[in-house]
Amino acid sequence: MTNYEIIKTCEDIDFNQVSEILKFYGLSDYDSSVQEKVFHNSYGVVFLKQEGKIIGVGRAISDGICQAQICNVAVRDEYRGNGLGKVIINELLTQVKGCTVVLYTHPKHHGLYEHWGFSRLKTAYVLFQNEEHYREEGFI
Repeated sequence: MTNYEIIKTCEDIDFNQVSEILKFYGLSDYDSSVQEKVFHNSYGVVFLKQEGKIIGVGRAISDGICQAQICNVAVRDEYRGNGLGKVIINELLTQVKGCTVVLYTHPKHHGLYEHWGFSRLKTAYVLFQNEEHYREEGFI
């Protein structure tokens, strides 16, 4: 699939679509106004757009020097299997080059990131704001 554009800013992004994609995968329940703030406050962002439709998203939180986290990586269900997730991850890794990167993903997708060199952590802890939801989704 090659007829999409890669956008690395939050300008002209329909955050209703971003919110919809993230809710579909259980990655975030925030509405579009909160998603707009979340992505604007991130160190790096990637949006894949095709004919005005957001088909993939991802973001990175970082100090830009030594530490980064990649999260909220999602591709619309009907576009999965076309390598778009790889495009998003590669773009985000370029934006945080030189940093130690922690990737935050849904439990269903463990193992997808090992070919980039990601390893599962044994020492990570989390404090979720909505622990019950994340227990139900299998995160903890």
